[in-house]
Amino acid sequence: MNITLNKNDEIVMKLLHYFIIEQNYNPVVLHGAKDEIWLEKSDGDYKIIRIVSNYIHNNEQLGFDIYRTKQIIKKIRKKMFLFKVPSLSIFVNLGDSVELDTIKDNNISLARLSNFDDVKKYDFIINSFPNILEVEQDSKKGIELFVKLTNEINMKNKVENDKAEEIFSKKKPVITYILILINLVMFIISALDSGDFFNISTNTIYKYGGLVSKDYLSNITDYTRIFTSGFLHAGFIHFIFNMYALYVIGPQIESFFGKFKYSIIYIGSMIFGNLLSLLFLNGNVISCGASGAIFGLLGSLLYFGYHYRVYLSDVIRSQIIPLIAINLIIGVMLSGVNVIAHVGGLIGGYLVSKAVGVKYKSTKVDQINGIIMSLIFAVFLVYMIFFR
Repeated sequence: MNITLNKNDEIVMKLLHYFIIEQNYNPVVLHGAKDEIWLEKSDGDYKIIRIVSNYIHNNEQLGFDIYRTKQIIKKIRKKMFLFKVPSLSIFVNLGDSVELDTIKDNNISLARLSNFDDVKKYDFIINSFPNILEVEQDSKKGIELFVKLTNEINMKNKVENDKAEEIFSKKKPVITYILILINLVMFIISALDSGDFFNISTNTIYKYGGLVSKDYLSNITDYTRIFTSGFLHAGFIHFIFNMYALYVIGPQIESFFGKFKYSIIYIGSMIFGNLLSLLFLNGNVISCGASGAIFGLLGSLLYFGYHYRVYLSDVIRSQIIPLIAINLIIGVMLSGVNVIAHVGGLIGGYLVSKAVGVKYKSTKVDQINGIIMSLIFAVFLVYMIFFR
């Protein structure tokens, strides 16, 4: 078989190899995009890189191309959950009369590469990708270069697909079942003690560790209520509603993060929810329930979904965020619902998830920032509750 590569094809292959292999950009699937390749990386200097091999012969065609690009970027921005999306468009097949400086947009950088060495002309490329010129040192040419680069890109894509398959593969939710079992045991014990499965008495909830106002916390045992109250419920409807939510959401988070991290997220969310509750609880009100921890799992799902937005962006935007908003609104409208615990759990779940990290996505810096933010939030709540 006799296959040849032209100069533009070689430039495109080298750019793809560099940005995908060296810079960890991910391809963006766009229907109807012809002779152009889109890459995305949420933490890159350029969130979007676009490599265009389509021939553009005049400034009018360039203007339309940039207009269309902006419309696509608006859609991608929503999927990436970003306010601004700096992008780089690299053209390898421009007509001689085309003038890139006719386009004025602070969020879009444009470059013309007649050969790969032309990257030296663009300081904004060198500043963001200082080692890009090393690509030119490859001695292979033509079909040999094409095969080498294609194999390496395919291998990188296979590795990424294997990672995604590992993360999203279904796993047995052992910790979720254990949590449901603990809640079930505590519900049965407290209901039998109270003598009423549908409306457990306040005295019984207090006896088994319900959360009370800080004014009634007098010894070390009382402080354990910040933990124990998350496993108690005020009645059968309260219990069933929370356990159904845990049964639906819990296995997802346990699968995404793993059993150990999931346990930390659940307990951390519950504690943050109850700490924020203590800031507002007063009088003889007693609080209990797993809803703070469950909202924490929703916050965790938001954090995970941001990192895997290629797979979950539509679900997060159309299902998870509306679900959180609706439940918070219902909590505000209904009496007897501790919506403060929901908010605290939601924030706590997001922060703790950042601290424990998302496998293959979070960096050490991300996790350190998550730990620091979680500690700051915890110290702030403790100070406001007990020392203000």
